[in-house]
Amino acid sequence: MNMRASASDLPIRFDQVSVSRGGVTILDDITLQIEPGAPTVVIGPNGSGKTTLLRTAMGLVIPSKGRVTWGGVEQSPPIHRAFVFQRPAMLRRSAAGNLSYALRIARVPGAQRGGRTKELLSLVGLDGLDKRPARRLSGGEQQRLAIARALARDPDILFLDEPTASLDPAATRAIEDIIRSIAASGIKVVMSTHDLGKAKRTAGEIMLLHRGRVIERADAPEFFNSPKTGESKAFVAGELLA
Repeated sequence: MNMRASASDLPIRFDQVSVSRGGVTILDDITLQIEPGAPTVVIGPNGSGKTTLLRTAMGLVIPSKGRVTWGGVEQSPPIHRAFVFQRPAMLRRSAAGNLSYALRIARVPGAQRGGRTKELLSLVGLDGLDKRPARRLSGGEQQRLAIARALARDPDILFLDEPTASLDPAATRAIEDIIRSIAASGIKVVMSTHDLGKAKRTAGEIMLLHRGRVIERADAPEFFNSPKTGESKAFVAGELLA
């Protein structure tokens, strides 16, 4: 992949965004901006609103209040954005077939799909598994294929929702290596996790979310070495947040 000079959907800006469902506030009056650069890792306890924040930034969730803009534009179609779910669904096709389908949806010309499929499989370390039924891949391999499938649309920004949940250490390391490679190519990565070790290894900046609010946001070394808020200090220390 080539380095990118700019990203058309960036910055993504939240202006006083709240999301409520069934009388429950999931995101509470959030104002922030997501810009090009190193990976942004959103951390926080279960139920803090991490997934909803990512889905709202993707455009999958409509705010109850406030607005979201992509590169200064409202109601921007997600042409340059991609999202990998925590448990991605695999099509009843081979690994290569999953990618070929994604490339067709992304309107990549047919003559280019074969070569691009090989590139994507190589990028995520699935060389030689092109003919393997996707649903017979291991959990880690399926997650890597899901990332490759997301990259088929050549996004400016990639959202990863708990991409290593339930994976063993070896599979987790493989995913982390891929994330670093993607970020180095110039694609903005925004990832959610509750795993502090993973956050330390992959983040350029950290955003701590709790009860739907951004508690603290800082460069990763600063956050982990000198957390500013009581909630941040407690979370870094492995304590439960009230």
